[in-house]
Amino acid sequence: MKIFYGKVFPQVEINEDEQQHILKVLRMKDGQSLSITDGKGNLAHGKLIIEGKKALLGVEDIQADLPAFTPSLHIAIAPTKNIDRTEFFVEKATEMGISEITFLQTDNSERKNINIEKIRKQAIAASKQSLRVHFPIVNDLVKLRDFLKTIDPEKTFVAHCDRSLVRIPIQELKVENRLTILIGPEGDFSTAEIEQLSTLGIRAVTLGSQRLRTETAGVYAAAFIYSKMK
Repeated sequence: MKIFYGKVFPQVEINEDEQQHILKVLRMKDGQSLSITDGKGNLAHGKLIIEGKKALLGVEDIQADLPAFTPSLHIAIAPTKNIDRTEFFVEKATEMGISEITFLQTDNSERKNINIEKIRKQAIAASKQSLRVHFPIVNDLVKLRDFLKTIDPEKTFVAHCDRSLVRIPIQELKVENRLTILIGPEGDFSTAEIEQLSTLGIRAVTLGSQRLRTETAGVYAAAFIYSKMK
């Protein structure tokens, strides 16, 4: 199945960039089968109609309100100094069904800004590649202290490297409908931040005996929840 991004309701429209990709890159032919998703759980199937420089869909069927992955996973992660590593995380986590990504600015963050629109486009591309009809929400950079005002501590966990503190193996988590996991920068969360998280009742998890890079920790957490998805 070839899946592309666009609108499904109130009428099916293929995104302009996608039209160019269909016509100029893929060189698809009139009458070929394809599907359009809005990334919100709706999917239209049909045949390609080429009208001049426009690509349209001759709709044959629409599937509305398709179920999202459960449990849903929200990873809040500090972007890496090398943005390629962050983009790698976004691509792989999206392929494994992550529901939401928030980028954190922490005490030890080396990167203070990101091109959020570029990253959102990469999430859309990874969603299409893996045939997802629910695209992940990708939130812009936010300070940790502000992010913590928005979460439910009971469903939030932090992966940090402080071996002197109690951490439970991620495999022991009771995975329910929704989970948020915080992952720090290359220098980890600061001692003050870890204490703040603990004060809020956010429990710590360990991702194993190895010390993982930031993006690897994010991918690992996504893979763990992926193994639990239905």
